[in-house]
Amino acid sequence: MPERFMWHLKQRGVNFFTGVPDNTLQDLVGYMEDTEPASRHVVAANEGAAVAIASGYHLGTGKIPAVYLQNSGIGNAVNPLLSLCSSGVYSIPMLLLVGWRGEPGTTDEPQHAIQGEIMPGLLSELRVPWAVLPSSHGEAEPALDSAIAAMQREQQPFVMLVRQEAFQKYKPKAQHSSKLPMSREAAVQLIIEQLNGHEIIVSGTGMVSRELFEYRQSLGAGHQRDFLTVGSMGHASAIALGIANARPDRKVVCLDGDGSALMHLGNVSTIGAMAPPNLVHIVLNNGAHDSAGGSYTAGFQSDFAALAKAAGYRSAQMAKTEQGVVECLRAVEHGPSLIEIQINRDRRADLGRPTITPSQNKIEFMSWIDNSTVTTRPQR
Repeated sequence: MPERFMWHLKQRGVNFFTGVPDNTLQDLVGYMEDTEPASRHVVAANEGAAVAIASGYHLGTGKIPAVYLQNSGIGNAVNPLLSLCSSGVYSIPMLLLVGWRGEPGTTDEPQHAIQGEIMPGLLSELRVPWAVLPSSHGEAEPALDSAIAAMQREQQPFVMLVRQEAFQKYKPKAQHSSKLPMSREAAVQLIIEQLNGHEIIVSGTGMVSRELFEYRQSLGAGHQRDFLTVGSMGHASAIALGIANARPDRKVVCLDGDGSALMHLGNVSTIGAMAPPNLVHIVLNNGAHDSAGGSYTAGFQSDFAALAKAAGYRSAQMAKTEQGVVECLRAVEHGPSLIEIQINRDRRADLGRPTITPSQNKIEFMSWIDNSTVTTRPQR
């Protein structure tokens, strides 16, 4: 149970937690949200930032913090793990609880297959000691003791790989709800309805790509117009920027999420500096990591439109209603433009996943870009 595991951690002096939510760890993180004050539980923008926050906690207290993340997030964490925390630099101990997506022998999404397969070897290559968290409490306790002893002895991070369903189900008491009228799925459909069908679409990781895929399916349309980003969370806007820069004759629309946008917020500055006139950046903001258990983001505490304007976007707007979305889209002329759409957290329980492979998506997408009729002139 998450409660028992947290008790074990606290008994060993680990009582500060930070990280980025993950499906494998959602029951543990849900329990943290219910029981830990904000001063002891920080949902970070990305995994590298979580390692840095944990480092600051250790520097301020001398205690060992815990960082939770999905194994795909190790990519964001490598820099601070090696150049900040390692025993050859500042020697900062911390316990990393890493959801092992794509573990060999399990069924998972294609973006997790390679990461899961190489995870043990990658950690060994990074010279970060690691172990698999045992599934039983009787075995987990001595495993934690060994990890704590190793961190105290070596003064460096230690990773515990957490298998799927390692924690029993936990239903959070905290209610993540809002009275906003639109769901993300309704907003995605409305956006597509307002476009002329010739725009290049880049959709972000998780629910937005799944909902876009199903909407095209319901219309009997193909998916060649859409780059359905799987994995690489936080990079949809950078992918869209690369396409917009390469194809200035085409309008590019990025369907981003708040968690994704916040993860690599520096992309906003790069877009503003490059100022592609053909790029429309739409942030669908429900204030939650909806694809990874529903933990809060700082989405509703962030003014995306103001950030975009300050970074150099030509226009930036915010909408909460269908009419507002329509008006914002009609007002877009010379980009880069940002539209923040604040939405509720409603979603269908039967939402499927794309039935085409990432490679198929790429081939069809690139072929469509090359062969479809150009309908917009380059803007200067």
